[in-house]
Amino acid sequence: MIQVIGIVVGVVAGLLLQPTVPLWLQPYVPIAIVAALDAVVGGVRALGEKRFDDRVFVISFVSNVVIAAAMVFLGDQLGVGSQLSTGVIVVLGIRIFANAAAIRRRIFHA
Repeated sequence: MIQVIGIVVGVVAGLLLQPTVPLWLQPYVPIAIVAALDAVVGGVRALGEKRFDDRVFVISFVSNVVIAAAMVFLGDQLGVGSQLSTGVIVVLGIRIFANAAAIRRRIFHA
């Protein structure tokens, strides 16, 4: 129940405050969202397999976001930011779909 309240408070605060992302940070936000989504889907899979550990989830969540943003930053510094961003999205996308397939197989036994 606490999680649902937190989500509702966050959504309401976002709608009321309408925060903006600084221009220099905008290239990293989509990568950070996909990295965070990868950790969330992995956490849901671990929860379904009854091997969820909150400490592992938090470390995975934070490290995914930091590593993905660092890779994109490094790509920008090397002049290959868009190619490296695409690579990060592809790799994380594959992991998300693999975890989603495992969740689907577990739920529907197919």
